Amino acid sequence: MEQVENLISDQGHAPQNENSSLAALSLTALGVVFGDIGTSPLYALKECFHVTHGLLPTQDNILGILSLIFWALILVISIKYLSFVLNADNQGEGGIMALTALLLHKKTPNEGNRKYLIILGLFGAALLYGDGMITPAISVLSAIEGLKIATPAVSPFIIPLTVIVLVILFLFQHRGTGKVGAIFGPVTLIWFLVLAVLGIQQIIRYPTILTAVSPHYAFRFMVHNGWPAFLVLSAVFLVVTGGEALYADIGHFGVRPIRLVWFTLVLPSLVINYFGQGALLLARPEALENPFYHLAPDWALIPLVVLATFATIIASQAVISGAFSITSQAVQLGFSPRLTVSHTSAKESGQIYVPAINWILMFSCIGLVIGFGSASNLAAAYGFSVSTDMVITTLLFFFVVREHFHWSIKRALLLCGGFLVFDIAFFGANFAKILHGGWFPLLVAIVVFTLMSTWKTGRSILAKRLREEARPVDSFLSEIQSSSCQRVSGTAVFMTGNLHIAPPALLHNLKHNQVLHRRIIILSVVTEDVPHVAKAQRCETENVGEGLYLLVVHYGFMDEPNLPGVLTELEVGDEPFLMMETTFFLGRETIILSDKPGMLAWREHLFKLMSRNAPSATSYFDLPPNRVVELGMQIEL
Repeated sequence: MEQVENLISDQGHAPQNENSSLAALSLTALGVVFGDIGTSPLYALKECFHVTHGLLPTQDNILGILSLIFWALILVISIKYLSFVLNADNQGEGGIMALTALLLHKKTPNEGNRKYLIILGLFGAALLYGDGMITPAISVLSAIEGLKIATPAVSPFIIPLTVIVLVILFLFQHRGTGKVGAIFGPVTLIWFLVLAVLGIQQIIRYPTILTAVSPHYAFRFMVHNGWPAFLVLSAVFLVVTGGEALYADIGHFGVRPIRLVWFTLVLPSLVINYFGQGALLLARPEALENPFYHLAPDWALIPLVVLATFATIIASQAVISGAFSITSQAVQLGFSPRLTVSHTSAKESGQIYVPAINWILMFSCIGLVIGFGSASNLAAAYGFSVSTDMVITTLLFFFVVREHFHWSIKRALLLCGGFLVFDIAFFGANFAKILHGGWFPLLVAIVVFTLMSTWKTGRSILAKRLREEARPVDSFLSEIQSSSCQRVSGTAVFMTGNLHIAPPALLHNLKHNQVLHRRIIILSVVTEDVPHVAKAQRCETENVGEGLYLLVVHYGFMDEPNLPGVLTELEVGDEPFLMMETTFFLGRETIILSDKPGMLAWREHLFKLMSRNAPSATSYFDLPPNRVVELGMQIEL
């Protein structure tokens, strides 16, 4: 386990020429990255023949749907993500938030267009919260539904059992994945091998099913069935719903292990299992109730349900961790109030726990299971958020290859236009089912996007109001040079977002207490548009005279903002920082609504509510509470 944890903490770059290291890293990536896409066989093919589509399990329909599944895996995962999108990393990190960050720090002549791209990326990130709610619900529920095949009498207990498993899953989130991460890979390896074995048995009996690899079956199916075939694409899309996870997790494992595992194990196992389910339906159409579990002999059914439950828990873990990661990045980029973020591993900074998000996800999952009642009902809600994200990823990727890779407009349009053909087809099929469940992730995304954009805009207006009443640092220096205010021993740290103006807390302290500390630090924390900032580039200091120093601390949007840890390793004015001789002065704003131009009234009320309930800088920056003084001020928004 220690070897695996050390490998993960290496920013995802597998050591070259070390086959054992690559193998260990690939095994761990297997458990974390491919859990979501690996559990799709539990429900994907069954949903393709859902009664709402009106398609019978005839040979032509089975071969046509299998051909669509096969080419979806090839075009979306193998070509789009594995061959192209994974190359668009931001300092080794992936995911839609990192892709947006690439455009954030790329200055372009048309800033208006860049603004819309950032909004688009932010909405895509908001959609992932809906995915984080639906994935655990549909995955665990579909696994436990296998019990009905073995013993129909347990049907009334399916929902309660699913709720119990979900509660246990979320209750253990605070422990982190570090201690159990080493078993994720082996369990998932067994899962994929079982998928292949179950499928091979049926393919051997009906080898003609392999002809479905020919794309002409897919074209014939679409032309012959028309509108119902188009709607089936929403169910076919379930086989690629883990595509975004491949991109989001490259920062932990690197591109090479992910590609290796996909082409050597995951893709073959998935294709074999889907084709095996298709072969089973050719022989026994009545197995359509749950073709995956009907692949197993009676004696293996209960063990398979147990294995599937573990596999879905692992898949859910990856999505939940992704929601934590997005939240942390949103906080660092200024789109969210400060939230309590606990790092659950001393070696892997990406292993974090956000209590508020954890409980929101848990109650949402439970509500979805009880409200929708079955995996089939949840399937319509599941595809919408991911299909929308894939469209957004392609659009953002187009601008990234133009601005960062310097592709010609013709080349970029040819590639991304090709991606958009099937992205939009899948999106359209899922959008057609928005009234049947797709509304839920859309509603979640709208709520999250509104909260994020309101916070970002509100903080910008607040900063503007503070600047209107601010005094330049030069003016403040001149004042203390000509005054005879008393200087006391120790160090005072005043946090600010703008080093050119004197922090309001500094002015209030001087006004009310009539003293200044011997050493004054005006500190600004800057979150860069890169995931990590090297230790050597962390701090910048400037001595402006009269014992006053300007200090900038740089963090990446995935770094942990631990100020005491940084300051104790720093010397300012040839003196080290001693925490017991340092006082942190923080401003605490009280928002007063006004008629000044800014946001709409309802957004001002929302921002005020968010601001009032936001955790203080003390906990966020891990400041020692007994060394913090908060000074209140009222500000009209």
